[in-house]
Amino acid sequence: MFEVFCDRKKAFVSFMGRFWPWLLVSFVCAAFALKALFLIDATSLWIDELSSAGKSFQSDYSGLIAWLRQDTHPPLYYTLLMFWGEVAGKTSVSLRLFSWLAYVLAGVLVTWQSGLLAPRDVRGKAMSCSALLVFCSPYPVRFAIEGKSYAFLVLLIALGWFLRSRCIRQQHCFVSFLGYGFVVAAASLTHFYGLFMFFAAGIWDVWRRSWRLGSVVLIALVPSFAWVIYASFYLFGSSAGDWIGHPDFALFEDTLARAIGPWPLPKLVLLILMLLGLRRWGLQNVARDFKNQCLNHFALMDVCGMTASALMVVGLVAISFVKPMAFSRYFVVLLPAVIPWLAVTGAQLPLNRRAGKVVVLLSAIVLVFWWQQSFLGITPVLGGSRESDNFRAVSLLTAGHQERYSPRPRLLQFSDQVQLASGRLAVQTAPWGGPYDLNRRLQQLPLPREVWLATSGPEQMLLEGLLPLESEAAQAGFSCEPLDASPAFTRMLRCRLTTIRQDFSSKEALPSEH
Repeated sequence: MFEVFCDRKKAFVSFMGRFWPWLLVSFVCAAFALKALFLIDATSLWIDELSSAGKSFQSDYSGLIAWLRQDTHPPLYYTLLMFWGEVAGKTSVSLRLFSWLAYVLAGVLVTWQSGLLAPRDVRGKAMSCSALLVFCSPYPVRFAIEGKSYAFLVLLIALGWFLRSRCIRQQHCFVSFLGYGFVVAAASLTHFYGLFMFFAAGIWDVWRRSWRLGSVVLIALVPSFAWVIYASFYLFGSSAGDWIGHPDFALFEDTLARAIGPWPLPKLVLLILMLLGLRRWGLQNVARDFKNQCLNHFALMDVCGMTASALMVVGLVAISFVKPMAFSRYFVVLLPAVIPWLAVTGAQLPLNRRAGKVVVLLSAIVLVFWWQQSFLGITPVLGGSRESDNFRAVSLLTAGHQERYSPRPRLLQFSDQVQLASGRLAVQTAPWGGPYDLNRRLQQLPLPREVWLATSGPEQMLLEGLLPLESEAAQAGFSCEPLDASPAFTRMLRCRLTTIRQDFSSKEALPSEH
């Protein structure tokens, strides 16, 4: 009996000694993913997320298509979100859960891709590095629970690079080519950066005379080009993307900050110094065939999608000097190519024993910083606001009042609908009106005894947004006072009728007591 116990103990110790690094990596990745999941409903939906809900959480698909024709997004993500809402509910949780599931699936796929591309002897290292980067770095975590198409787009692009690598290895596999074409079509109909990414890949494949791969891409992009023609009146107008600035150094810095966290330039300098130190003191003396190494590096870049990604970035930035399209959050599409390349390249570095310990220690320090930095944008602060928006607070605090007006009525109407579906509002409240509705209401008799004016957004926009409405209410005889202790990024005014306009008699102007 004692011998059996000793044998089992030895087997357990042997198992743990062999697999404990993988178990540790899995635990860390699960911790990041679960923390993001726990924060899924901790903050108010911000303006872009409310737009996603407004577009997709409706029953009229023709209305969605008509809306998107005046929008900067293709239809696939919002179409899927419409069906998802019918199954999972039209709530803020279901909206963000769709992205979280895409984030998890993309993380698994990118990790698997890294393992397939790495040599057998370093496969475990490559997959561990890839898993930590894709699950724990600030860029993917930031969009893990955002009700936008970015996490889903990353999943599609990761699947596209995975299938493309299979097509390169198996030139006669019809299923791989068919799957690759389907994913390219889906990615390009999800976001125009998916179109840009795979258009660059198709051009690159044609350039290197991989006719089959190139032709599959160009055929698969036909639906997205058809959509561009369908929505061309808006897409090529001056208002499309007018909020995007021309490329500058801030674009690079902001993109880098999204990738590695705050203070990106000092971190980049430290990273370069560390790499120089590893090159000087941390590599083993091994025989090197530099020609074959260069060929292998170029082949790895191609199969990972790095070459096509670089071409897309160069072309997009160049075009953006004329028509701005380069925006830092959109470059999340680079992750499915960059992470496997970094993981496989790093795993093959011939580190000596001392350098290996230093790398493990530095990785642990980086993960500690990322645990705090990755969640900065999705952790509830200042009353649950997010991206300087707090529409949820406005909906809840003005619920039950009949006369509600805002310079952003459509967004607040979407917020009311989401709060009602989420169970935070007991009954459907009166619809929000805009500036025109307020003007028309103040011309009607009898005047209401009380009017609510509210908005949400950055602090500098709050006063400016409500000032015209407040002035009009004051001219009609209302006295407006801000709500006590208003949550951050909100402004709510309670306006009470105190005087009677001179053009009405007292009996006509005052509302009925009953």
